[in-house]
Amino acid sequence: MSVVIRHPLTDEINVYTKGADSVVMGLLLPCAPDDARGRHQKKIRSKTQHYLDMYAVEGLRTLCIAKRVLSQEEYACWLQRHLEAESSVDNREELLFQSAIRLETNLHLLGATGIEDRLQEGVPETIAKLRQAGLQIWVLTGDKQETAINIAYACKLLDHDEEIITLNAESQEACAALLDQCLHYVQSRGPHSTPAKTTGDFTVGFSPLCPPSEPTSSGPCLSLVIDGRSLAYTLEKNLEDKFLFLAKQCRSVLCCRSTPLQKSVVVKLVRSKLKAMTLAIGDGANDVSMIQVADVGVGISGQEGMQAVMASDFALPRFRYLEKLLIVHGHWCYSRLANMVLYFFYKNTMFVGLLFWFQFYCGFSASAMIDQWYLIFFNLLFSSLPQLVTGVLDKDVPADVLLTAPQLYRRGQNMEEYRPRTFWVNMADAAFQSLVCFFIPYLAYRDSDTDMFTWGTPITTIALLTFLLHLGIETKTWTWLNWMACGFSVLLFFTVAFIYNASCATCYPPSNPYWTMHTLMGDPVFYLTCLLAPVAALLPRLLFRALQGSLFPTPLQRGRQLAKRSPKKLSAPKEAQGPHLGEARTDPSEPRSVSASKPHSQDCTCPPAPERPAGSPAWWT
Repeated sequence: MSVVIRHPLTDEINVYTKGADSVVMGLLLPCAPDDARGRHQKKIRSKTQHYLDMYAVEGLRTLCIAKRVLSQEEYACWLQRHLEAESSVDNREELLFQSAIRLETNLHLLGATGIEDRLQEGVPETIAKLRQAGLQIWVLTGDKQETAINIAYACKLLDHDEEIITLNAESQEACAALLDQCLHYVQSRGPHSTPAKTTGDFTVGFSPLCPPSEPTSSGPCLSLVIDGRSLAYTLEKNLEDKFLFLAKQCRSVLCCRSTPLQKSVVVKLVRSKLKAMTLAIGDGANDVSMIQVADVGVGISGQEGMQAVMASDFALPRFRYLEKLLIVHGHWCYSRLANMVLYFFYKNTMFVGLLFWFQFYCGFSASAMIDQWYLIFFNLLFSSLPQLVTGVLDKDVPADVLLTAPQLYRRGQNMEEYRPRTFWVNMADAAFQSLVCFFIPYLAYRDSDTDMFTWGTPITTIALLTFLLHLGIETKTWTWLNWMACGFSVLLFFTVAFIYNASCATCYPPSNPYWTMHTLMGDPVFYLTCLLAPVAALLPRLLFRALQGSLFPTPLQRGRQLAKRSPKKLSAPKEAQGPHLGEARTDPSEPRSVSASKPHSQDCTCPPAPERPAGSPAWWT
């Protein structure tokens, strides 16, 4: 970053530049070895670099500051080209980049800074919880490698018992050789998947994506640390697959001295190659591109400005709030969406099935025994509010249980709530319920002189009651809004039916819906069918849910049952309460960016029956 300043008294034009030492040192004016001033400058640079290394080892965030004096002619020439670049339509970014290069050259070193970078409260605990939830965490930072490693140890991203693989290469050939050496070493330790070699290419084996969180029998866990120059080499087409395969075998990945473009390229690479769902979190302007590329972008509102917040999907003030956003609200969101999608398919299949069975008795003439106003209002008014309330407010597991057992988050990652088998079982249940809800009223009114609409009105009533009771079976958290929504739907249906049947005497001749509901309300058969049909239709589902919860409960059901029996024992720790999301430091000069990713495609498989993770509650299975 550079700024051009004109001195108010001397009228001297100065360019002040601050940035990483790896960049600024390369922009300095070359030192002449036969000149005393050049030797002095070289000595100053060497001493400054020594202090920078010392600051980095101590965990301080370092920056270099340099200066350049511009003449009036140089400034006027640069300003003219810069204004042309700003107003250019074609290749504007490239022209602005070239303008910055012309300005930031032949600099004189002024000094270096080292700023203490204190972690916020709860950062190590949050990272530990996210790992227990099955998330793989990559840190993309612009810090020096030594600084980034120290901070990674402080926030528990790296453990002292881990084995760190460091990739620092000076050329692309050296980087390729180093990658091959690391891959050979990783495979010799007993890799989880063996990459297949094709003619001239290297194909990544994608199973499994998530690295082991516990040390294997062949040695400690691996972590990967790579600097910005080597990262640029590994992002080339011929090396990116090798880099991804190596990163997959590591518990943590730490990319140092990363540029904003490199951050976005890494996230895009993980999305495209590994087919993973990615979340990027950052707090500064240099994280905007990464946040926009990720599936979910999280901006941290802090002292770095609001650029990241404005470009993100979610904005939170602290990094520790990420725990509740993902583990609690992320799990709830997936559960609600999965159950609501299944419910929508079920409801429409069941309601259309009623019309389908009638076609066997009307010669497939596309006639409907249900009044057309009921057909219009059924999904629009009568049955829409309860499912809306459940889809917004339902909580399959209390927040305290999810925070106590982050492993429950993996059920969403493994798509256990919405699978093809679940879908087709749901469709079969919908077909069965439509059969019951159609033929029970049919048998009840078969030998009577009831007209078609008078017979179709009980079927509509039975369908509505069945939908509401089905939704009640699948609802995990009942509130007063759920009760109000269900009661309002039933009351609205009967109100509309009474008003419509009383006011429409000759609406659709030769049929006559006049006084239909009033007549049915005085018929005991109507009440009997409205009671018997929903119970018979929902009995298999109710028995299945009861037997499953009693004999073969899932971890979610165990947690829900335990929360009901002893709610006080599952109170979450104090630091885990409240909203969760934010930055990992208090006063950073250059933000670090965390990209957490987890696969959701079927290409990525995890062990079907893992052992109970360390630190999980006793009811976890």
